[in-house]
Amino acid sequence: MTEHENNDQSNTAPSSSHSGARYWGNVELVEEGENYRISRVEIKPRHGIKPQIHYHRNEHWVVVSGVAKVTCGENEILLNRNESTYVPAATLHKVENPGSIPLVILEIQNGEYLGEDDTERPYDLNLVKPVTEI
Repeated sequence: MTEHENNDQSNTAPSSSHSGARYWGNVELVEEGENYRISRVEIKPRHGIKPQIHYHRNEHWVVVSGVAKVTCGENEILLNRNESTYVPAATLHKVENPGSIPLVILEIQNGEYLGEDDTERPYDLNLVKPVTEI
C-alpha cells in the first residue's frame, strides 16, 4: 500500500452494520476498537430509541445538540447540550427527543462484547406485556 493510499484510508470513518438510517434517525460509526465503539447518534424530533438492555457493555452519552429525555432504570432525566449520562451494563434504558430540533448524541460504548445480539428489548424480556383485545 502506498503512503497516499494509507492516508486516504485513515481519513475515512470505518464502515459497519452498526451505522445507517433508522426509523427514528441515524447512527454513524466514528471509531471502533476491540473493547469500545464511538458513534454519532441523531434522533428526529419527537422520536426515540425503544427501551433496551445490554449485558456486556456500558454506555456514555454526551448531548451535542438538542434535548435528551433519558430513562435509565427507574430514573428519568432531561439532558441539554454539553451534559452527559452513564448507562451501566444490565440496566434497562431508552432515549427520546422531546424537542423540535434533531437531538445529536455522542455515544461511547465500552465492554468486553459489543455485538448487537447482546441487545434485548422489553418485549423480549417479558417486562412489558402487549395489550390484548378483550
